[in-house]
Amino acid sequence: MLCQLLASLLSCWAGLCGSPRSKLSLRRSFFNHEDTSTLKIQTQCPSIQLVGLLALCAGALGCNQGGAEPQQAPVPNMTIAQPVRKQIVEWDAYTGRLEAVDFVEVRARVSGYLETIHFDEGQVVNEGDLLFVIDPRPYQAELNRASAALRQAESGLQQSRAQLTVAKALKLQADARLQLANARVKRTRQLKSQNAITQADLDQDESANLEAEADLEGAKAGITSAEAAITTEMATVESAKAEVETAELNLEYTRIRAPVSGRISRENVTEGNLVSGGTATSTLLTTIASVDPIYCTFDANEQEVLKYVRLDQAGTRTSSREAKNPVYLGLVDETAFPHLGHMDFVDNRFDTNSATMRARCVFPNDDFVLVPGMFARIRIPGSASYEAVLIPDSAIGTDQASQYVYIVVDGVIERRGVKLGPIVDGLRVVREGLSGGESLVIEGLLQARPEMAVKTKAGEIEVIEDGLPDQYAPLPPDEWISPSPDPLPASEVSRLNQQADQGGNSQ
Repeated sequence: MLCQLLASLLSCWAGLCGSPRSKLSLRRSFFNHEDTSTLKIQTQCPSIQLVGLLALCAGALGCNQGGAEPQQAPVPNMTIAQPVRKQIVEWDAYTGRLEAVDFVEVRARVSGYLETIHFDEGQVVNEGDLLFVIDPRPYQAELNRASAALRQAESGLQQSRAQLTVAKALKLQADARLQLANARVKRTRQLKSQNAITQADLDQDESANLEAEADLEGAKAGITSAEAAITTEMATVESAKAEVETAELNLEYTRIRAPVSGRISRENVTEGNLVSGGTATSTLLTTIASVDPIYCTFDANEQEVLKYVRLDQAGTRTSSREAKNPVYLGLVDETAFPHLGHMDFVDNRFDTNSATMRARCVFPNDDFVLVPGMFARIRIPGSASYEAVLIPDSAIGTDQASQYVYIVVDGVIERRGVKLGPIVDGLRVVREGLSGGESLVIEGLLQARPEMAVKTKAGEIEVIEDGLPDQYAPLPPDEWISPSPDPLPASEVSRLNQQADQGGNSQ
C-alpha cells in the first residue's frame, strides 16, 4: 500500500512540474474497499497539493505500523580465552650506536716526503703492518752523524781514562820521591846534630823534600783532573748515545705501521706529498677502527637508572657496574636479537644537558657484520625472572587515565581494572588485576558492556616469541669479551709490593 501511495505522489509531482497552473483532479482509493467517492483537489499552487499528499502518506504509514510488536536485540557473541601465564624476563628496550673499541688517527711522527703506500683502502690490517714510508735518507744521514759523534765521545773517554792512568803513575813516582826526600832529611838532620855536615847540605835536602811533597800534590791534582775528564767524557758518550737513539727512532718513524688491528680508511695523502710530523697539527694520513669486539653505547634516563638501583638494593637484579649482565642486539634488518654480548661500562654521572646516563655494552664481531656508526636495537634485563600474566593489547580498554578489561562470569560481562607493564612475546604484562584464570574477552570489546548477558565462544591468545630467553644470569669471567687493561709497569709493581711489605711489617 505504501508503495502505491508513493507512486501516486511521484506521478502527481511530475504532473505539477509539467503544468504548475492547471487544475489537478485526483481520484484514488486509499483503502482496500470499493468506493465511488472521489477526492478532488483544485488549486493554483502545486506545493500545497504535495504537502497534503505527504500528510496522507504519513497517516497511512502510521496506521500500518500501529499494530507491530517491538523486537528484542539478539544476545551478542563474545570470544573469550584465559590469559597466558608464563615465566618471563622484562627486557628493557634501548636504541644504541655501535662504536669501535679502538679508533686511531694515523699521523706522521716525522716530517718528509711520502715515498710509498702499502695498503688497500678499506681492507682489514693487523697490528704492525707497514702502511706508509717517508723518505728515510735525511734521517739515515742524521743517524750516521750521531753514530760518528758517539764513537768520538767514546774515544775521548778512553783518552781520559789513559790520562787517569798516567796521573796515577805520576802520583806513585811522587810518593817514592817524597819518601826518599824524607829519608834524606832525616839522616841529614842527624848528621847536622853531630856537626858532620854543613848547614847548606841540610838546607838542600829539606828543599828537595818540599819539592817532593809538591810533586805529590801535583800528581794528586792530575788524578782528580783525569777523573773529572772521564766524567765529562762519559756524559758526552751518554749524550751521543741519546742522539743515536733519537736518530734511530726518527729513522724508524719513517716507516709508519698499524698501531692496532682493524679496518683502515682511505688515503688522506698520496705519494709525493710533503707531510709534517711530531706536532699537534701533524698530517693525518688515515684512520683505523677496530672491528672485533665492538662497543654499543646507549643512554638511560633517571627513572630507568633508579629502577636498576632499586632492583640491586632488593637483591633481585645485580647492578651492571658489578656484574656482566647479558645484552641482546638486533640490527635494522633483523627481526630478532641474534647478537649476544654483555654490559661493559656505566658512567659515573648524569649528563646535565640530557638528564641521561651513558652506558656501554660489548659484543663479539667475528663476521664483521657490526660496523661502527650503525644504530642498533638492544635489550637488557630489566627484572628478575618471574611468572607473569600476559594478555593482548586488543583486549584492553582505556577510560581516561585508567585501563580495564572485560571478563565473563557466569555468562555476564564484568569490568576489571588492570595495571599494565611492558610487552613481552607480543603480549602485555598485567601487573595487577588478573590472576590468569579468568575468561577474558579478546574479541567484541566494543559491543561489551558491564552486566550484559552474552554468549561466548572459545578463542586462543597467540604468543609470538621474540627470541629472548625467559631466564638469565650474569656472564662468568671466562665468557667476558671486554678488552683487558694494560699490565702495570714493573716499577709500579715493585712500588706496590714495597707498600704491601711495609704494611705487613707495621702490623
